[in-house]
Formats: sequence, C-alpha cells, structure tokens
Amino acid sequence: MALVLVLPPGAGAAPPPPAPGPAAAAHPGSPGTVGSGPGDCGPGGEWPWDCVADCESSGRWAIDTGNGFYGGLQFRQSTWEEYGGLAHAPRADLATREQQIAVAEEVLAEQGWEAWPVCARRYGLAGRMHVVRAGDTLAGIARKRRVEGGAQALYEANRAVVGPRPEALAVGLLLVLPPPRPAPSAPVERPPSAVPGGPGTSSEAADGQSPQPVPAGSAATAPAEKA
Repeated sequence: MALVLVLPPGAGAAPPPPAPGPAAAAHPGSPGTVGSGPGDCGPGGEWPWDCVADCESSGRWAIDTGNGFYGGLQFRQSTWEEYGGLAHAPRADLATREQQIAVAEEVLAEQGWEAWPVCARRYGLAGRMHVVRAGDTLAGIARKRRVEGGAQALYEANRAVVGPRPEALAVGLLLVLPPPRPAPSAPVERPPSAVPGGPGTSSEAADGQSPQPVPAGSAATAPAEKA
C-alpha cells in the first residue's frame, strides 16, 4: 500500500521576502539607491541606520574598540569633528544614538553611502542622500547640497518617493542627491603688462616707436673732440 504524505498548507514553501523598511525605495536611473531593506536590524531596529550599525559594530553605539573608529557607525575622529560631532560629544562613542545618526546624515549627504563601503554593499546602498528634517524644502535642500539643476532636478530624481506634493516633504524621507554643481574655477592670474616709460622701456617704445637696428658693419662714432 502506498503512503501519501499530506503536508499542511504552506509547508515547504520558501519564506516570503522581508518587508522593506519605512524609507526603502529604489530610484531607477538615479545616482543613489536605498535598496529594499534587510528586514531585521536587531531588537527595535530601524532601517537604515540601525542596520548599518548592526553591520559596523554589532549595534553597539557606545563601542570604542581602540582601532581608531568610534560609535555604532564607526566614525573616524577626524570625520566626527569635520561634520559637527563635537557639538554633541568629544567622540562618537560618547554621543547618543540619535546624535551619531545626525552626524552620519551630514556625512551621507557629502560622501554618500560609500563612507560605509562594506555595509553599503551588503545592503545595496549607493550614492549621496539627504534625510528630510522638519522645515526642509526642495529648494533649500538643493541650495545647501549644491544640486545641479536646483529644486526641479532634485524633485525629478525623487518623484517616486516625494509624490505629487513636493511642498509637503515627510520628515525622515531619504532623498537621492543628484551630482553637485562643480566648484567654480580659480581665476587665471596674468602677468602685469609693461608700463610705457617704466623700467626696461626705452623712450622710443614709450612714444610708440620701435628702436631702429644698427646696420651691419657700421658702428656709432663718438664726436671728435675740439682742440
């Protein structure tokens, strides 16, 4: 007699993919992406920063391992100072999670996710991004982050997540930052032109006349002395 194995509904099926995080959204054709989110970032974890911290430091926001990197997001001391961290604490590991994230958002806007290269690859993160804060506008963000093309270019790069009302940005929204405007080039310094009658200038040149060459084979003779 053949035995028939009856499986309960759903058994043996692949588990569903993890749900994307609250700010997870792909931006096709844009220079930055947020991926789909890794799902579980630890107890109470929030996408994306708790996930990056979980990758960088096992989620230990107060860690100092003695290797020159500090805090949950593993800041170098020079980076912490450059992006305003000293307003919060002397080092990243001495700051709160929220303070470390605030500094990380500034780093993200300037350096992009490449500031955390290993974890960025792990979660499919790329490009420069801006995290919307209370009072932010597209025009203000574009001006602050030197977006080429201004507010319109910023909106076009984020139309899918901003929606039809760009004047009402949701706090916490991650916006892709298009490439920044190139820095203005330094003016070329030219050497000062010769001043008529100045040092090294003959009186003929000062009058606009070029000195005449002396014919070959002849030499200027001094006037004869009178007896």
